[in-house]
Amino acid sequence: MEVRASRIHGRGVFALRAFRAGDIVLRWDVSHILSREDVTSLAERERVYTHPFGADKAILVQPPERYVNHSCDSNTVVRDFSDIAVRYIAAGEEVTSDYSSDGSGASFTCTCGAESCRGLVS
Repeated sequence: MEVRASRIHGRGVFALRAFRAGDIVLRWDVSHILSREDVTSLAERERVYTHPFGADKAILVQPPERYVNHSCDSNTVVRDFSDIAVRYIAAGEEVTSDYSSDGSGASFTCTCGAESCRGLVS
C-alpha cells in the first residue's frame, strides 16, 4: 500500500500489487482503543479517524487504513476490522470503502465522483 494524493479526498491509499475478490487488502491496527471521553478530547482533524469499537469505545484508525476514502462504487468492504476486496483491484488503483456500510456511522455529502454516486453517505 502507498498513501498519496487522491482525486476523491486529499490523500488516499493505493494498491502496489493486484488483489483478487476476497483477498484481505488491509488489516486494521486495533491497538489504539479510546474511551468516549478520549474521543471527545481529540482535535477535530483526528476525531474523523475514529471508528466505533463496541458500545462505549472507539479505535483511532492508523495509517495507512485511515486514508482509505469513501466511494459509492467501492472496491473493498470492512469485515472484522479489515478491508476485503469485493472485486479485482489492479496495482495502482485507489483502495476505497463504502462508509455507509462499514459500521462507522459516518454521514456527509459525497464527492466520490463514481457514476453511481448517491450524493449522501449516511
